Amino acid sequence: MPDSIKAHEQEHLDAVVTKIKTAEKDAKQRIDVAEDDEAGIRKNFVNDLRIKTDSYEGLLETALSVRQQQQLLAERQNSWQHATTELSTIQRLEKKAYFARIDFQEGPTAKTETIYIGLGSFSDTPDHFLIYDWRAPISSIYYDGELGNVSYQTPDGEQTVDVKLKRQFQIEDGTIVTLYDTDQTVTDQMLLSALSEHSDTKMKSIVTTIQKEQNQIIRDTKSDLLFVQGAAGSGKTAAILQRVAFLLYRYRGHLTAGQVMLFSPNQLFNDYIDQVLPELGEHNMVQMTYYQYAGRRLPKIDVETLAQRFGETNTPAQKKISQLKGSLAFFDAVTAYADQLESSDMVFRNIKFQGKVFIDKEKIQEIYYSFNRNYHLGNRLQATKEALIRILNRRITSEMKTKWVEETIQDMSKEQLDTLYGEEPREFDSSEKEMQFLSRKVVMQAFDPIRKAIVRARFLSINNQYVHMLRNLPSRIDLAHEGISIADWNTSVEESIGKLKDHHMQLVDTTPYLYLYDKMTGKGGERDMRYVFMDEIQDYNAFQLAFLKFSFPRARFTMLGDLNQAIFTKENSRTLLQELSTMFDPDKTRVIQLTQSYRSTQQVTDFTKHILKNGEAVTAFAREGELPTMTLAADEAAGLNRVIDQIKQNEEEDETTAIIGKDLADCRELTEKLKAAGVAVTLIQSENQRLAPGTIVVPSFLAKGLEFDGVIVWQASASRYAAEDERQLLYTICSRAMHRLSIIGIGEFSPLLSDVPSDEYEMI
Repeated sequence: MPDSIKAHEQEHLDAVVTKIKTAEKDAKQRIDVAEDDEAGIRKNFVNDLRIKTDSYEGLLETALSVRQQQQLLAERQNSWQHATTELSTIQRLEKKAYFARIDFQEGPTAKTETIYIGLGSFSDTPDHFLIYDWRAPISSIYYDGELGNVSYQTPDGEQTVDVKLKRQFQIEDGTIVTLYDTDQTVTDQMLLSALSEHSDTKMKSIVTTIQKEQNQIIRDTKSDLLFVQGAAGSGKTAAILQRVAFLLYRYRGHLTAGQVMLFSPNQLFNDYIDQVLPELGEHNMVQMTYYQYAGRRLPKIDVETLAQRFGETNTPAQKKISQLKGSLAFFDAVTAYADQLESSDMVFRNIKFQGKVFIDKEKIQEIYYSFNRNYHLGNRLQATKEALIRILNRRITSEMKTKWVEETIQDMSKEQLDTLYGEEPREFDSSEKEMQFLSRKVVMQAFDPIRKAIVRARFLSINNQYVHMLRNLPSRIDLAHEGISIADWNTSVEESIGKLKDHHMQLVDTTPYLYLYDKMTGKGGERDMRYVFMDEIQDYNAFQLAFLKFSFPRARFTMLGDLNQAIFTKENSRTLLQELSTMFDPDKTRVIQLTQSYRSTQQVTDFTKHILKNGEAVTAFAREGELPTMTLAADEAAGLNRVIDQIKQNEEEDETTAIIGKDLADCRELTEKLKAAGVAVTLIQSENQRLAPGTIVVPSFLAKGLEFDGVIVWQASASRYAAEDERQLLYTICSRAMHRLSIIGIGEFSPLLSDVPSDEYEMI
């Protein structure tokens, strides 16, 4: 690249940065003015406002004055908000104004136009853009095509332009470090320099290096279901976060971050990605794990944690029952059972008052089933509540005459009586009328818990109903066809009852339980949520997916995962795509496959591929690195010394390190031994923990979605990873490494590593 071009581009950059700095001063000034104005309005408001209540005109004048002041305040706050948002964009652009330039022609006779693309838009006059936001329609041609004719989508339909030049910049603090002219989307040099950086405790945005396939994911606005199958490290999650930013930009004014929800694998992952959207100038979407979502709705039940779920050793019969409970067939059976509750089988509880039955369950059942067949579950429940409230109101009059009411009033102190009178005037025609007034108040107070119980539908029993449904299930599903005996099913029902009595529940039961409750009470889901994103989809079952589709009926879904990394569902993950295809309109479903892995060096990617037997295609990005190392230690003490040496080497080279053990027990034991040897490490032991800087020890089931410069696989031994269905788990662990993979086995290596060719690793 001639120096004259670089000098010319630097000159252009300097001119843009000068204008950015001027705009920054203006924005700060507007913020100060808005703040001063707001303070002034509030002060005047207090000083000038005289509330006139002596006449209707006075009241009207006061109301108009208040309204006027509110409007003035709202205008100033709006102006402040606008200036603040603008300032944060300008401050981001000051250091790295843009990362690309495109020259194009809109037609053979048109003059060539030049645009620069950055993290946000910037214009010096209302219709003269010096920098275009990377999400603007025109910016798509930077990511999607090579030189020549390229089409892109605009709000007015498809446009085609002739791209003459693509130039990419690396800018640091207002200085162009390097620039490349390319006919590709993103040059390999640019991608290589981004990928060679050290990992961090926070994920970074990838707008400067978005690939063509990722751009399709980001800008999709048509699909009801966008399914992204991506190899480990293929940039699935990064693309999804840029997609959220794109949607918030594209539908600005019609979509807020609160209408976008991301289900992530664990809290560590939430922590890891929480800087990406703010870096792009957007608020974070609603983020939670499925476990948190279910747990939040079941505050009185302890839902099984990820660690407990991972540590379970299930019998073959229990595995089959869990598979059934996670299937679409089970979802259909629960739906059919709930529909039948419109005509029979709803379980009711007595409503009690002072330890005695107030309205018995037989009466409630009679009311519930007295409505005609057009009443569905939600309407039926509402009509029952209204009928029960009427009974309660009628009982107030008769209860007022009972002895306990009279005694309560006689025992009251003056303060208690004053509270009872409240704001009411105390002028009564007779002492009898006064007594009636007080008696009604006492009874209504006493009946308040009953009123609340009715309004909150406490006369229903979701626990008893769920058990009734489980017992009823053999009449709805052919258990023999699922390979489950009646005896095994009945045993599992008793286990569920035992757990419920203890306020515990397995994760596989929570979704059917919540779904049945929603059906019983006529809930139709949250209609405000517009986009639902689900990461690590291979660890969900079909029931959970169907339930989420029911829970967010107006949302479009983006699901992403790697069927090679199914830690919990294991062999089930293969059928997931088929089951999904029955839930969504095939014409509005799009499947995108990302096979290129960017996270790891070629050597690490090639090594991890051999762990899989028939994995989805994975192509390594040509980024050279060292061979993974394998160490077979004679005993734990020798293995521990090898871990300590590797940590030391990684720290000297500023590499972030994660030591990944199979389960929590292994990780706890290793952490104690490392600390006793004077090595500083942080143990991550629950999904609600924060990622810490420095070396961490983490169990396999919490490492999903994360990446580290160096990964040490602890105990990759035959004693830990022997079962064929643990291939995906071992693959997931090894594929967290970006630059360095160190595998330590004790006694004998896991047979799952036997297919790795000996020239693809180094024995140490």
